[in-house]
Amino acid sequence: MDVDHQKDVEFKGNNMARYTGPRGKICRRLEMAVFESSKFAAPRKNYAPGQHGQARRRKMSNYGIQLREKQRAKYLYGLLEKQFRIYFKKAQAKQGPTGHNLLKILESRLDNSVYRFGFAPTRSSARQMVSHKHFLVNNKVVNIPSYILKPGDIIQVRDKSKKFELIHDSMRKIKGDNPMTWLTLDKAKMVGSFDSVPERTEIPELINEQLIVELYSK
Repeated sequence: MDVDHQKDVEFKGNNMARYTGPRGKICRRLEMAVFESSKFAAPRKNYAPGQHGQARRRKMSNYGIQLREKQRAKYLYGLLEKQFRIYFKKAQAKQGPTGHNLLKILESRLDNSVYRFGFAPTRSSARQMVSHKHFLVNNKVVNIPSYILKPGDIIQVRDKSKKFELIHDSMRKIKGDNPMTWLTLDKAKMVGSFDSVPERTEIPELINEQLIVELYSK
């Protein structure tokens, strides 16, 4: 069963969508902490949500496994089905494995990089902060969370946003000055460089992208 829950999706500016439904239920259904918050880091129930969750648990079909993997990626990166399918088609058109290309595109989004730099505690908060114009890309305000970065792009916190407590709280949790191998961060100046598009081996997300490719190939 697909768990898109369109009624629990709230639309914000710049085509941004925010899931507003029961997050713990989604994490349990997908057996993955897809919302990054420590509150949902370890789903407590090892069975599906609902009154009959324990009784209904049964072996998942191949289709169900593939669908679950797609849903994991969608919720993790905060995308709707239409957006996700567009990215998949772009990944198909590129040279190389489609699944690898898909994750590389998702990791190149501005909101994702804001999260990776540590400027925001979650991808969801990163999307909101980008939309509210807290960041510059190459010295220009960009408020589109889906903006795709290119190697060499410079992302920085706007001067008027440097006192924003959420950013400071998030950055205090960063260890070292290089959060990801494809990024360079200057903590003191609140400036980061998107040095390169990451290789699949550099991306830490535990997504089996081949299952997504198989699902869309049906």
